[in-house]
Amino acid sequence: MNEFEIIKKYLRPLAKKDPGSLNLSDDIYFNKKKGLSITVDTYVEGIHFVNSEEPKYFLKKVIRSSLSDLYSKGIKPESYFLSFALNKKLATKTWLSKISKILKSEQNRFNISLGGGDTVSSKKLIITIVAIGFSFKKPVLRKGSKINNDVYVTGNIGDSFLGLCVIKKRMNLGIYNTFFKKKYYEPDLALKIFPYLNKIATAAIDISDGLSQDLNHICKESKCGALIDLSSLPLSSQCKKILTIKKLNIKNIFSNGDDYQILFTSKSSKRNKIKNLSKKLNLKITKIGKITKGKNIIFRDNCKNFRLSAIKMGYTHIF
Repeated sequence: MNEFEIIKKYLRPLAKKDPGSLNLSDDIYFNKKKGLSITVDTYVEGIHFVNSEEPKYFLKKVIRSSLSDLYSKGIKPESYFLSFALNKKLATKTWLSKISKILKSEQNRFNISLGGGDTVSSKKLIITIVAIGFSFKKPVLRKGSKINNDVYVTGNIGDSFLGLCVIKKRMNLGIYNTFFKKKYYEPDLALKIFPYLNKIATAAIDISDGLSQDLNHICKESKCGALIDLSSLPLSSQCKKILTIKKLNIKNIFSNGDDYQILFTSKSSKRNKIKNLSKKLNLKITKIGKITKGKNIIFRDNCKNFRLSAIKMGYTHIF
Protein backbone atom coordinates (compact mmCIF):
# COMPACT_ATOMS: atom_id res chain seq x y z
CA MET A 1 0.00 0.00 0.00
CA ASN A 2 1.04 3.61 -0.43
CA GLU A 3 0.51 6.44 2.02
CA PHE A 4 -2.67 7.65 0.35
CA GLU A 5 -4.31 4.23 0.47
CA ILE A 6 -3.54 3.91 4.18
CA ILE A 7 -5.07 7.33 4.87
CA LYS A 8 -8.19 6.60 2.85
CA LYS A 9 -8.90 3.14 4.24
CA TYR A 10 -7.72 3.25 7.84
CA LEU A 11 -7.37 6.86 9.02
CA ARG A 12 -9.99 8.97 7.23
CA PRO A 13 -12.93 7.24 8.98
CA LEU A 14 -11.46 8.32 12.33
CA ALA A 15 -11.59 12.01 11.37
CA LYS A 16 -15.15 12.31 10.07
CA LYS A 17 -16.59 13.85 13.25
CA ASP A 18 -14.14 16.76 13.24
CA PRO A 19 -14.74 19.28 10.41
CA GLY A 20 -11.34 20.81 11.12
CA SER A 21 -9.67 17.68 9.81
CA LEU A 22 -10.94 18.55 6.31
CA ASN A 23 -11.57 14.82 5.89
CA LEU A 24 -7.76 14.32 5.84
CA SER A 25 -7.82 15.57 2.25
CA ASP A 26 -5.43 18.50 2.68
CA ASP A 27 -2.13 19.46 4.31
CA ILE A 28 -3.56 21.27 7.33
CA TYR A 29 -6.07 21.10 10.17
CA PHE A 30 -8.29 24.20 10.28
CA ASN A 31 -10.58 25.17 13.15
CA LYS A 32 -12.83 27.86 11.69
CA LYS A 33 -14.18 29.12 15.04
CA LYS A 34 -10.75 29.56 16.59
CA GLY A 35 -8.95 30.55 13.39
CA LEU A 36 -6.39 27.88 14.19
CA SER A 37 -4.36 26.03 11.56
CA ILE A 38 -2.01 23.13 12.26
CA THR A 39 0.28 21.05 10.08
CA VAL A 40 2.56 18.17 11.03
CA ASP A 41 5.48 16.56 9.17
CA THR A 42 8.01 13.85 10.01
CA TYR A 43 11.45 13.60 8.43
CA VAL A 44 13.56 10.44 8.51
CA GLU A 45 17.29 10.14 7.96
CA GLY A 46 18.02 8.38 4.69
CA ILE A 47 14.65 9.29 3.18
CA HIS A 48 14.18 13.03 3.63
CA PHE A 49 17.83 13.97 4.10
CA VAL A 50 21.19 12.30 3.55
CA ASN A 51 23.67 13.66 6.09
CA SER A 52 22.57 13.82 9.74
CA GLU A 53 26.01 14.68 11.14
CA GLU A 54 25.99 18.23 9.75
CA PRO A 55 22.79 20.18 10.66
CA LYS A 56 23.26 22.74 7.87
CA TYR A 57 22.59 19.94 5.38
CA PHE A 58 19.07 19.19 6.62
CA LEU A 59 17.66 21.50 9.29
CA LYS A 60 16.76 24.54 7.17
CA LYS A 61 15.18 22.24 4.62
CA VAL A 62 12.89 20.47 7.08
CA ILE A 63 11.88 23.66 8.90
CA ARG A 64 10.99 25.43 5.66
CA SER A 65 9.20 22.37 4.32
CA SER A 66 6.89 22.39 7.35
CA LEU A 67 6.22 26.12 7.24
CA SER A 68 5.49 25.86 3.51
CA ASP A 69 2.28 23.92 4.17
CA LEU A 70 0.79 26.93 5.98
CA TYR A 71 2.15 29.60 3.64
CA SER A 72 0.60 27.77 0.67
CA LYS A 73 -2.82 28.09 2.32
CA GLY A 74 -2.45 31.83 2.83
CA ILE A 75 -1.64 31.47 6.53
CA LYS A 76 1.38 32.83 8.39
CA PRO A 77 3.07 30.36 10.77
CA GLU A 78 3.34 31.67 14.33
CA SER A 79 4.88 28.84 16.37
CA TYR A 80 6.33 25.40 15.90
CA PHE A 81 6.82 22.30 18.04
CA LEU A 82 9.89 20.17 17.50
CA SER A 83 10.51 16.49 18.27
CA PHE A 84 13.95 14.91 17.93
CA ALA A 85 14.68 11.17 17.95
CA LEU A 86 18.47 10.97 17.98
CA ASN A 87 21.40 8.77 19.01
CA LYS A 88 24.39 9.32 21.30
CA LYS A 89 26.66 10.02 18.34
CA LEU A 90 24.63 13.11 17.46
CA ALA A 91 23.76 14.26 20.99
CA THR A 92 26.96 16.22 21.48
CA LYS A 93 27.52 19.81 22.55
CA THR A 94 28.91 20.67 19.11
CA TRP A 95 25.98 19.15 17.17
CA LEU A 96 23.33 20.57 19.50
CA SER A 97 24.94 24.03 19.42
CA LYS A 98 24.75 24.00 15.63
CA ILE A 99 21.09 22.92 15.83
CA SER A 100 20.30 25.76 18.23
CA LYS A 101 22.11 28.35 16.10
CA ILE A 102 20.29 27.35 12.90
CA LEU A 103 16.91 27.24 14.62
CA LYS A 104 17.48 30.74 16.01
CA SER A 105 18.38 32.00 12.54
CA GLU A 106 15.26 30.42 10.99
CA GLN A 107 13.06 31.80 13.75
CA ASN A 108 14.32 35.30 13.02
CA ARG A 109 13.92 34.80 9.28
CA PHE A 110 10.29 33.66 9.47
CA ASN A 111 9.28 35.44 12.68
CA ILE A 112 8.27 32.26 14.49
CA SER A 113 9.04 30.84 17.94
CA LEU A 114 9.51 27.40 19.45
CA GLY A 115 6.46 26.33 21.45
CA GLY A 116 7.62 22.96 22.75
CA GLY A 117 8.45 19.45 21.66
CA ASP A 118 10.09 16.21 22.74
CA THR A 119 13.43 14.37 22.59
CA VAL A 120 13.86 10.59 22.56
CA SER A 121 16.58 8.07 21.77
CA SER A 122 16.74 6.41 18.36
CA LYS A 123 19.23 4.72 16.05
CA LYS A 124 18.21 7.02 13.18
CA LEU A 125 17.63 10.73 13.33
CA ILE A 126 13.91 11.42 13.06
CA ILE A 127 12.48 14.93 13.24
CA THR A 128 8.80 15.79 13.64
CA ILE A 129 7.65 19.39 13.30
CA VAL A 130 4.22 20.73 14.15
CA ALA A 131 3.63 24.24 12.81
CA ILE A 132 0.65 26.37 13.86
CA GLY A 133 -0.81 29.61 12.56
CA PHE A 134 -3.86 31.77 13.19
CA SER A 135 -6.16 33.31 10.62
CA PHE A 136 -9.91 33.82 10.40
CA LYS A 137 -9.67 34.07 6.64
CA LYS A 138 -10.73 30.95 4.79
CA PRO A 139 -7.61 28.97 3.86
CA VAL A 140 -6.98 28.20 0.20
CA LEU A 141 -7.41 24.43 0.06
CA ARG A 142 -6.74 21.79 -2.58
CA LYS A 143 -10.45 21.72 -3.33
CA GLY A 144 -11.84 24.65 -5.29
CA SER A 145 -10.50 24.59 -8.85
CA LYS A 146 -13.02 25.04 -11.66
CA ILE A 147 -12.94 24.21 -15.35
CA ASN A 148 -10.92 26.79 -17.35
CA ASN A 149 -9.13 28.11 -14.27
CA ASP A 150 -5.51 29.06 -14.97
CA VAL A 151 -2.70 27.08 -13.30
CA TYR A 152 0.19 29.06 -11.80
CA VAL A 153 3.43 28.34 -9.99
CA THR A 154 5.66 30.72 -8.03
CA GLY A 155 9.44 30.93 -8.36
CA ASN A 156 11.42 28.25 -10.20
CA ILE A 157 11.21 24.48 -10.18
CA GLY A 158 13.76 21.75 -10.77
CA ASP A 159 16.77 23.30 -9.02
CA SER A 160 16.33 21.29 -5.82
CA PHE A 161 16.19 17.98 -7.68
CA LEU A 162 19.38 18.80 -9.55
CA GLY A 163 20.95 19.65 -6.19
CA LEU A 164 20.00 16.23 -4.83
CA CYS A 165 21.50 14.59 -7.92
CA VAL A 166 24.76 16.42 -7.24
CA ILE A 167 24.72 15.49 -3.55
CA LYS A 168 24.14 11.81 -4.37
CA LYS A 169 26.85 12.01 -7.06
CA ARG A 170 24.43 11.11 -9.84
CA MET A 171 25.54 14.22 -11.70
CA ASN A 172 28.48 16.58 -11.80
CA LEU A 173 27.26 19.99 -12.90
CA GLY A 174 30.63 21.69 -12.58
CA ILE A 175 30.54 25.35 -11.64
CA TYR A 176 26.80 25.03 -10.88
CA ASN A 177 27.17 22.30 -8.23
CA THR A 178 27.20 24.76 -5.32
CA PHE A 179 24.17 26.67 -6.61
CA PHE A 180 22.00 23.56 -6.98
CA LYS A 181 23.06 22.02 -3.68
CA LYS A 182 22.12 25.23 -1.87
CA LYS A 183 18.67 25.13 -3.49
CA TYR A 184 18.20 21.65 -2.05
CA TYR A 185 19.54 22.44 1.42
CA GLU A 186 17.87 25.86 1.69
CA PRO A 187 14.68 25.96 -0.41
CA ASP A 188 13.24 29.36 -1.24
CA LEU A 189 9.72 29.92 0.08
CA ALA A 190 7.27 32.24 -1.68
CA LEU A 191 6.66 34.27 1.47
CA LYS A 192 5.51 37.44 -0.22
CA ILE A 193 2.41 36.01 -1.85
CA PHE A 194 0.70 34.30 1.09
CA PRO A 195 -1.32 37.35 2.26
CA TYR A 196 -2.86 37.64 -1.23
CA LEU A 197 -3.60 33.99 -1.95
CA ASN A 198 -7.20 33.97 -0.73
CA LYS A 199 -7.91 36.93 -3.04
CA ILE A 200 -6.54 35.36 -6.21
CA ALA A 201 -6.49 31.56 -5.81
CA THR A 202 -9.29 29.02 -6.07
CA ALA A 203 -7.03 26.17 -4.85
CA ALA A 204 -3.41 25.88 -3.76
CA ILE A 205 -0.72 23.49 -2.56
CA ASP A 206 3.02 23.62 -2.03
CA ILE A 207 5.21 21.60 -4.38
CA SER A 208 6.83 19.06 -2.08
CA ASP A 209 6.33 15.69 -3.79
CA GLY A 210 6.61 17.02 -7.35
CA LEU A 211 4.57 19.29 -9.61
CA SER A 212 2.63 16.37 -11.13
CA GLN A 213 1.85 14.67 -7.85
CA ASP A 214 0.77 17.85 -6.11
CA LEU A 215 -1.27 19.06 -9.07
CA ASN A 216 -2.92 15.66 -9.01
CA HIS A 217 -4.00 16.32 -5.41
CA ILE A 218 -5.71 19.54 -6.50
CA CYS A 219 -7.38 17.85 -9.47
CA LYS A 220 -8.54 14.90 -7.41
CA GLU A 221 -10.11 17.03 -4.70
CA SER A 222 -11.58 19.48 -7.25
CA LYS A 223 -12.80 16.70 -9.54
CA CYS A 224 -11.08 18.01 -12.65
CA GLY A 225 -8.11 17.53 -14.97
CA ALA A 226 -5.37 19.82 -16.22
CA LEU A 227 -3.29 20.66 -19.28
CA ILE A 228 0.28 21.80 -18.57
CA ASP A 229 2.70 23.21 -21.15
CA LEU A 230 6.29 22.26 -20.30
CA SER A 231 7.62 25.17 -22.33
CA SER A 232 5.95 27.52 -19.83
CA LEU A 233 7.55 26.03 -16.72
CA PRO A 234 9.67 28.57 -14.79
CA LEU A 235 13.33 27.56 -14.68
CA SER A 236 16.35 29.34 -13.27
CA SER A 237 19.00 30.58 -15.71
CA GLN A 238 21.36 27.96 -14.24
CA CYS A 239 18.87 25.17 -14.90
CA LYS A 240 18.33 26.37 -18.47
CA LYS A 241 22.08 26.30 -19.09
CA ILE A 242 22.36 22.77 -17.71
CA LEU A 243 19.51 21.61 -19.93
CA THR A 244 21.42 22.97 -22.90
CA ILE A 245 24.95 21.95 -21.95
CA LYS A 246 24.13 18.52 -20.55
CA LYS A 247 21.27 17.95 -22.99
CA LEU A 248 19.05 16.80 -20.16
CA ASN A 249 15.36 16.41 -20.95
CA ILE A 250 13.02 18.64 -18.99
CA LYS A 251 10.67 15.65 -18.70
CA ASN A 252 13.19 14.05 -16.35
CA ILE A 253 13.53 16.93 -13.89
CA PHE A 254 10.30 18.95 -13.77
CA SER A 255 8.35 16.79 -11.33
CA ASN A 256 10.74 15.43 -8.72
CA GLY A 257 9.73 17.48 -5.70
CA ASP A 258 11.41 19.49 -2.93
CA ASP A 259 10.74 22.80 -4.70
CA TYR A 260 8.38 24.17 -2.00
CA GLN A 261 7.01 26.75 -4.39
CA ILE A 262 3.26 27.40 -4.43
CA LEU A 263 1.12 25.81 -7.10
CA PHE A 264 -2.29 27.45 -7.40
CA THR A 265 -5.27 27.84 -9.70
CA SER A 266 -7.12 31.06 -10.43
CA LYS A 267 -9.97 32.49 -12.48
CA SER A 268 -8.93 33.89 -15.86
CA SER A 269 -10.41 37.23 -14.78
CA LYS A 270 -7.56 37.52 -12.24
CA ARG A 271 -4.76 37.47 -14.83
CA ASN A 272 -4.03 41.19 -14.76
CA LYS A 273 -4.22 41.27 -10.98
CA ILE A 274 -1.72 38.42 -10.73
CA LYS A 275 0.57 40.05 -13.29
CA ASN A 276 0.54 43.31 -11.33
CA LEU A 277 1.04 41.43 -8.07
CA SER A 278 4.08 39.69 -9.51
CA LYS A 279 5.62 43.08 -10.34
CA LYS A 280 4.64 44.58 -7.00
CA LEU A 281 6.15 41.73 -4.99
CA ASN A 282 9.10 41.23 -7.35
CA LEU A 283 8.13 37.55 -7.36
CA LYS A 284 8.04 35.28 -10.37
CA ILE A 285 4.47 33.97 -10.83
CA THR A 286 4.09 31.93 -14.00
CA LYS A 287 0.97 30.66 -15.76
CA ILE A 288 1.78 27.10 -16.83
CA GLY A 289 -1.56 25.69 -17.97
CA LYS A 290 -5.26 25.42 -17.30
CA ILE A 291 -7.84 23.26 -15.55
CA THR A 292 -9.82 20.96 -17.85
CA LYS A 293 -12.76 18.58 -17.79
CA GLY A 294 -12.23 14.95 -16.87
CA LYS A 295 -9.69 13.53 -14.45
CA ASN A 296 -6.51 13.36 -16.51
CA ILE A 297 -3.44 15.56 -16.23
CA ILE A 298 -1.99 16.08 -19.69
CA PHE A 299 1.46 17.53 -20.35
CA ARG A 300 2.43 19.18 -23.63
CA ASP A 301 6.00 19.16 -24.92
CA ASN A 302 6.82 20.49 -28.39
CA CYS A 303 3.16 20.28 -29.43
CA LYS A 304 2.98 16.62 -28.34
CA ASN A 305 0.77 15.56 -25.45
CA PHE A 306 1.71 12.89 -22.92
CA ARG A 307 0.74 11.56 -19.51
CA LEU A 308 2.93 10.40 -16.66
CA SER A 309 2.53 6.96 -15.15
CA ALA A 310 1.62 6.87 -11.46
CA ILE A 311 5.18 5.96 -10.52
CA LYS A 312 6.58 9.00 -12.34
CA MET A 313 4.06 11.51 -10.97
CA GLY A 314 6.24 12.29 -7.98
CA TYR A 315 7.40 10.92 -4.64
CA THR A 316 5.09 8.59 -2.73
CA HIS A 317 5.83 6.57 0.40
CA ILE A 318 5.28 2.86 -0.29
CA PHE A 319 4.79 0.31 2.53
